[in-house]
Amino acid sequence: MQFKDIIGQEAIKQRLINSVNENRVSHAQLFLGPEGAGGLALAVAYAQYLSCEDKQPDDSCGVCPSCRKYQKLMHPDLHFSYPFFAKHKDDTALTFIEQWRDAFTTNPYLSLDIWRGYLDADNKQANINIAECHQIIKKLSFKPFESVYKILILWLPEYLDKEGNALLKVIEEPQPNTLFLLVAQNQDQILNTILSRTQLIKIPCLNFEDIKGELMNKHHQTETAAAEIAYLSNGNMTEALGMLQHDTKSYHTLFVDWLRLCFGNKGLDVLRFVDQASKMGRENQKNFLRYGTSFIRECCLLRAGADRIVKLPEQELETAKKMSAVINNAMAQAIITELEKAHYHIERNANPKILFLDVSLQIIKVLSFKITPTGTHYIPN
Repeated sequence: MQFKDIIGQEAIKQRLINSVNENRVSHAQLFLGPEGAGGLALAVAYAQYLSCEDKQPDDSCGVCPSCRKYQKLMHPDLHFSYPFFAKHKDDTALTFIEQWRDAFTTNPYLSLDIWRGYLDADNKQANINIAECHQIIKKLSFKPFESVYKILILWLPEYLDKEGNALLKVIEEPQPNTLFLLVAQNQDQILNTILSRTQLIKIPCLNFEDIKGELMNKHHQTETAAAEIAYLSNGNMTEALGMLQHDTKSYHTLFVDWLRLCFGNKGLDVLRFVDQASKMGRENQKNFLRYGTSFIRECCLLRAGADRIVKLPEQELETAKKMSAVINNAMAQAIITELEKAHYHIERNANPKILFLDVSLQIIKVLSFKITPTGTHYIPN
C-alpha cells in the first residue's frame, strides 16, 4: 500500500512523510478517524514508507524488496492485530492472518461488518482477547529481522477489554525501533491507559469531490451516479464502495415522486409506490431512505440561506429549492424522524411493505394535514 493509492487525505500524508524525514517518529501513534476515512490504509502506507529502502520525496518506491513484501502484507517486521471471533480461547490474530490479508488487499477501506464476512462469525462477539495480547508481547520482544523498524498495526483497539492493560508496559517501554500504530474509530471506547500513551493523529472524513473523483476514475461511474453515491456516503468510502454493488439510480426521482403522492394524499398511487419499494431489496431500501434523509436536510439548509454548502447536483438542487418553499422546518424534522426510524427497522428485517405503508401514512399526515404523528398541528415558520 502506497500513499498514492489512498483517496484524498493529502495533509495527513504529508504530515506522516515529514515525521519520517525530520526524524520525529513517535513509537506509539493513534490514527483516529471515522469509518471509511482511510485510517487503516494510511497506517499500512506509513509503515511501508518507514521500511522502504529507497524512499521518494512523497511516497515509498514500491519496487524495493521491502515494498514488495509490504504489498503482500508478508514483511517479517510487519505485524497485525485486529478483532476476531474466537472459536477457542487460545485463538489469536495469526489464526486468521490469511483471511486478513485477503480482506485488506480486496478492500483497504475495511469495516468490521466486511471483516465479519470473511470469518465464521455466527453470533459471536468480536474482541481482542488475552491470548492475542500475550502474542503481541511475544512478537515484539524480538529485534527487527530486515527493516529498521518492527511495526505492529492494531486495528480497532476499542475491542481491547481490560486485558489490554497487559500491553501497557510494552507500549510505554518498547524494544528499540518498535512502533505501535493503532487505528481507531471511537476515542471514547479506547482504554484511557492506552490512549494516554499514544500520539494522536486525527483523520477527517473524505470530502465529496475526492469520493466522486475516485468513483468516476477507478470505478467507471458516470458523473451523475458518482455524485449521488458520494452524496449518500457522507464522506465514508466504505459506504460508497458498498453502494456500487447495488442499484443506486433514480433515488431522487423516486423519493420526490413519493413526497408528491403523499402531499396529494393519492391513496392508490401511494399503495403502488409501497409495492414497488417493498421489492427493492434491503440494501437499496436503506440507501433510498438515507438519500431521503439527506435530501430533506439539504432543503433545510436552503431555507436557512446556506446554499454554498449544499452538495446536490444541479437538477436535484432545483427540485430542492422548490421543495424548501413548501416544507417548513418542523415538517422537515418530522419527515426526517420517520425516515430514520424506517432505516433502523429495515436494518432489523422489518416487513418492508408494512413499513413503507406506515411511513407513507405518517408523511401524509405531515404534508397534507400539517399534523404530527402525535396529532399536534404545525405552525408554519
